[in-house]
Amino acid sequence: QVQLVESGGGLVQPGGSLRLSCVASGSIFDINAMTWYRQAPGNQRELVAHSTSGGRTTYADSVKGRFTISRDNAKNTVYLQMNSLKPEDTAVYYCNADITTGMLHRAYWGQGTQVTVSS
Repeated sequence: QVQLVESGGGLVQPGGSLRLSCVASGSIFDINAMTWYRQAPGNQRELVAHSTSGGRTTYADSVKGRFTISRDNAKNTVYLQMNSLKPEDTAVYYCNADITTGMLHRAYWGQGTQVTVSS
């Protein structure tokens, strides 16, 4: 019943910027935490950025200073602003949200969006 819809992926040149968005919809009581992951071909999925309901954020070392995770709680949306992009940032990016629905909570996943950094 809960759905996460991602947008903002695409092709960008090295040094460029993209902003990913993930909107949660459905029977949502509360979004407890939201996270961005990515997976490149031949690699395991890795955590990119994490945001708690209280606004605390963490980042992978490889993206610190370049990526920023933010939330708009009123719109049930999480963003990932990606600046100074590098070819090694190329991956499928997924959003994940821990969501309370009624008296239950669980993790939900977006469909993934491709980010390609290439000249």
